[in-house]
Amino acid sequence: MTKTSSQPISSTATETPGSRRWLVWTATLAPLALLIAFVMVNTLSGEPHQQGASVVPDFELATSAGGVVDREAALGQGDALFYFSMGVGCDGCFAQIPEIAAGLEARNIRLVPVMTNPPSAVAAEALRWGVEIPILIDSDLSLSRAMGMVGVYGHGNSPSHSFALARADGTVEWIRHYAEMFVPADAFFSELDAA
Repeated sequence: MTKTSSQPISSTATETPGSRRWLVWTATLAPLALLIAFVMVNTLSGEPHQQGASVVPDFELATSAGGVVDREAALGQGDALFYFSMGVGCDGCFAQIPEIAAGLEARNIRLVPVMTNPPSAVAAEALRWGVEIPILIDSDLSLSRAMGMVGVYGHGNSPSHSFALARADGTVEWIRHYAEMFVPADAFFSELDAA
C-alpha cells in the first residue's frame, strides 16, 4: 500500500524560474503601461479642433495697458483671433504674439490676446518681450471658461495655448488647441488658412 500525504501541494512547487520572472516583469511594467495610457488619453482625447463656444459672449475686461476692452470693441474692426494662453511663466506664450501679429494684420484679423495673471505681471512680461498689443486680463476666467478654453491638455485652472477665430458678428468659426506652448508662424497659418 502506498502512503499518501495529506498536505496540499503548494503552487510554488509548480512555478518555474521563467514564470516567476514573467510575474516580476508584469508587476513592474503594468503600472508603467497604465501611466503611459493615461497620459496618451489625456493628450490625444482632445481633438486639436475641439468644440468651444459658437459665439463670443458679452465681456468687459481690463487690459495690461490699463484700458478696458469689451466685446464690441474687440470685434468692432472686423474679424478677431482670440488667443488664450497660460501667460506669465510661459515664455513661448508671449513669443507667440509677435510671431503671428504681422501675418494676422496682413489677413485683416485683429489679434486679441487673453491671459489670467495680474495686469502688472502681464504688463512687465509684455514689455520684456516687446509686445505692444494690449492683453486682456481674464482674472476670474469668465471669458476663458465661456469660450471653452479651460481644462485643455490638463490645464484645469487656466487656458493652455488656444485660439478662437471670430467673425465680426461674433460667430466663432475656428477653434484650435495646441499641446505646444509656441507654434511657428508657418505651421500656424497653414492651419488657419485652411479653416
